[in-house]
Amino acid sequence: MTQAMDKPTHLIEFETMLLGRHLQLGAPRSKRGGGRLDRSAYTLLSRIRVQGPMSIGQLSEAFGLDASTLNRQTAAMLRAGLVERIPDPDGGIARKFRITSAGENGLDAERAENIRGLERVMAAWSSEEVAVLAACLKRLNSDIENLDGRPWPRPQPQA
Repeated sequence: MTQAMDKPTHLIEFETMLLGRHLQLGAPRSKRGGGRLDRSAYTLLSRIRVQGPMSIGQLSEAFGLDASTLNRQTAAMLRAGLVERIPDPDGGIARKFRITSAGENGLDAERAENIRGLERVMAAWSSEEVAVLAACLKRLNSDIENLDGRPWPRPQPQA
């Protein structure tokens, strides 16, 4: 039995499910060779870049993940040279993870590849259509974050 798609929220749920699949398995990304960041590294590095150095506790609070999961993810990032552990700049006891130049470069390369892929997909869209989608996605994510109590800091637009 198929569920009716008679409400916009039904369509949004279905389309966001497909979007998640496309972002993880998309053809343009799979053609790229080695050196790709995995999804967890990409997300963690993005957060650390915007927020600054973070401890396991801060990452756990920000992502709603347990410390053991984050210990595995950050250990892999340490081995790959994407982050380094530093003393807390604010004098706290916990050591923090800071993005390295290799992490910055990897994140920049991954983000550029993602943007190129989106630009290929939306090549026939008007700039207004792209801006509307961007604004709607930001609002959707912000509302989810507000309900969850975990707002995501956003980079400031460049002047």
